[in-house]
Amino acid sequence: MRKGELIFEGNEKQVFATDHPDQVIFRYKDVTVAYNNVKRARFIGKGALDNQISAILLDYLNRNGVETHFIERIGDQEQLCRKIEIIPLQVVVHNRIAGSLAYRLGVEEGYRHSNTIVDLRYNNDELEDPFINRDHAVALGLATYQELDGMYNNARRVNELLKPLFHKAGIELVDMKLEFGRASDTGAIIISDEISPDTCRLWDEATGERLDKDRFRLDLSRVVESYTLVLTRLKQVTETE
Repeated sequence: MRKGELIFEGNEKQVFATDHPDQVIFRYKDVTVAYNNVKRARFIGKGALDNQISAILLDYLNRNGVETHFIERIGDQEQLCRKIEIIPLQVVVHNRIAGSLAYRLGVEEGYRHSNTIVDLRYNNDELEDPFINRDHAVALGLATYQELDGMYNNARRVNELLKPLFHKAGIELVDMKLEFGRASDTGAIIISDEISPDTCRLWDEATGERLDKDRFRLDLSRVVESYTLVLTRLKQVTETE
């Protein structure tokens, strides 16, 4: 597989063309951003950690019947992926209420609820990724109701698969942000982008310690060390899967 020209430069990732029309290379950078790029830093080794963690989780979903863009990891910071047309929506699954949702609803951080909450956000940095509903998404031409049904169902399925997997690793999946895209080879709407401590809230089940991007957001330090712990534990539990 030959790596071609840079076709997209994001805050935390680069996307390169390949000599296959329906495949691209994702390169994870050592850059971390928060609050829509208001806060920014570089952590050596973080790109490789995100790449490995996301590869483990996306491969696990592929093997369990949830289609993703991931094909294989091809280097410390790179993975080969199916080419997709991004749908500018974020589907956010909450197993506990934390972060901005706790502030919006006026409840304590980490509030436990009996149901699974699924939110929809418009993926638009200029508008600060506002929460929207299904009707807004259809009105803006971002997706159809049928497509949204599929995305919601897949998001819940991903949660059903990853929540117990993290539990085996002694980690609680508090919430996660999922993105979807239309695959260029089949047109199917599939999981895209990454699933990692950058896109999930992950709390140590024994101590309650945060093992995710909140360590950077909240100036808790030990970002790389926490991501390394997540990777180590996931490797241990997936080796037998």
